Amino acid sequence: MAFTLLGTRRGMTREQVMEVATKALEPAGIIILVTGAGGVFKQMLIDSGVGDVLGNLMADSNLPPILLAFLIATAVRVIQGSATVAMITAAGLMAPVISTLGLSGPVLGLVVIAIASGATVLSHVNDSGFWLVSRYFGLTEKETLKSWTVMETLIGVIGVSMALLIGLFV
Repeated sequence: MAFTLLGTRRGMTREQVMEVATKALEPAGIIILVTGAGGVFKQMLIDSGVGDVLGNLMADSNLPPILLAFLIATAVRVIQGSATVAMITAAGLMAPVISTLGLSGPVLGLVVIAIASGATVLSHVNDSGFWLVSRYFGLTEKETLKSWTVMETLIGVIGVSMALLIGLFV
């Protein structure tokens, strides 16, 4: 209906309407693709049993689960680049740890904050958000690293620090 009312009835050809629609859907397609890839990666880790093995190894570590969640999300974020993929993967890897340790209530919320914080830090050239900010504001890669990356890292570190602090009282 929108194509007809706002496109062909206003004088656009079918090809022009298709070009506008395709151009508008490109960013959404990339987001859907990246999100889907993150889900697939997480599910591969779980289905292959790697998630359970890693989860049990992590559960046996002396690190607090909040810090562990942050470190997993950070590692995926730096290696792969996508915050969404980092969150999905870290959540999938933390699920067995949460079950093993019997975590519930507010601690689960703090683990979620830690995952989100880890997925926020160290945005760099393999992150689509990095390029979006760089191009939108007309910054060079160096300027984007000095501003965007530093800001994102501060947000993540402060977030996990607050989660760890609150975790002391929960």
